[in-house]
Amino acid sequence: MTPRRRLSEVRLAMMMLTRLPMGTLPEPVPSLTQARWAFPLAGLPVGLAMGLVLWAAQVLGLPPLAAGFVALAVAAVLTGGLHHDGLADFVDGMGGRDGTRRLEIMRDSRIGSYGVVALVLSMGLSASALGSLPGPALAGLLLVAVASRLAMLLVLDLLPPARADGMGRMAAEARDTAAWRVWLPGAALVLLVTLATGPMAIGVLAAMALAAAIVALQARRLLGGQTGDVLGAAQLCSETAGLLVLSMVLG
Repeated sequence: MTPRRRLSEVRLAMMMLTRLPMGTLPEPVPSLTQARWAFPLAGLPVGLAMGLVLWAAQVLGLPPLAAGFVALAVAAVLTGGLHHDGLADFVDGMGGRDGTRRLEIMRDSRIGSYGVVALVLSMGLSASALGSLPGPALAGLLLVAVASRLAMLLVLDLLPPARADGMGRMAAEARDTAAWRVWLPGAALVLLVTLATGPMAIGVLAAMALAAAIVALQARRLLGGQTGDVLGAAQLCSETAGLLVLSMVLG
């Protein structure tokens, strides 16, 4: 595999998970399956932006909660609210009477009361956690941003697709049976950021893994597998859990 091909895969992952301009991909365009290894890399610009904006808000003297919400707003703009939409749809779908009905609800573009409550709780908890940090804590924010997208990749590969179409199916098609090889770049990146964060990173990663596992188990039990919404929910829930623990160990 040539470096140019790998770069195209990174650009495709960025196109899917962020709103950063990536230009036009050269032919042949890689598939989402081939580019999924780069999902964790998409956390780098998001985590960096959150850290810089949080630092600027603190320097300007914004109240802690306001600073946290501003940092989250920038992250939401960078991702196009993709993961927030996934969480809302996933939680709304859990109210369905069976798997088929749950998937129908999740595909509905309208948001229900469960989804609204889930978003309010996620954003409120994350903003409070960010606002309580004594500084920008850039290494910790990068850890949370990268590891939450690695968690999304693991859920994608460990659960079967629940639909015959959609992002979850697209990213899962023609997967190599040795999926662990695809996890190595993201795992290596998480390890590097963990070393930069220090021993406190262990608790952060444990909380994130637990949150992602809960989402995955619920998706398996109630839907039969993963969808794009499940992946978004896993990312955002693990991110929220990571920020909460990060604020506990640094605050």
